[in-house]
Amino acid sequence: MLEVAADSEAAFVELVQRHQKSLLNFFGRLGASSDSEDLVQETFVRLFRARRQYRPTARFTTFLYVLARNVWADRGRKIVRFERLSAGLQKEAEIHGPSAPAANGDSLDIDAALDQLSSKLREVIVLNIYQGLRYQEIADILGIPLGTVKSRINLAIQALREILDER
Repeated sequence: MLEVAADSEAAFVELVQRHQKSLLNFFGRLGASSDSEDLVQETFVRLFRARRQYRPTARFTTFLYVLARNVWADRGRKIVRFERLSAGLQKEAEIHGPSAPAANGDSLDIDAALDQLSSKLREVIVLNIYQGLRYQEIADILGIPLGTVKSRINLAIQALREILDER
């Protein structure tokens, strides 16, 4: 890992090859068999990003599995947020009467509703709900104030409710 921190591509490739299967097994046993490859990839992306902050105070595998555990936790939070958003939108649709998709037995088409949002509103929702990023991370990525992120998310949720109510 110290070689990776010194920007050795070969050392990083060796780390990936050496630990990829064990991480696949780790995520598979946690119950993410269909997403395990994506989670492993995200773990290695985070490892690469953190390469310069790595300090050999413990075994490398300890550091790697801390990263993997954080990836797993982020996935769980992302799923919870998505389910909460879906449930909230479903509830809103049911409240607004028989013209709502839920009352017709149709499923909500959230992707189509997202496509109707402006790019500024859509990107904050996607980064927060689908990518699992915190508001401050979104602000840093987009180069906008934290308050702007909060207001855009609020506006996006209101717009999604209106779009789904029309259906």
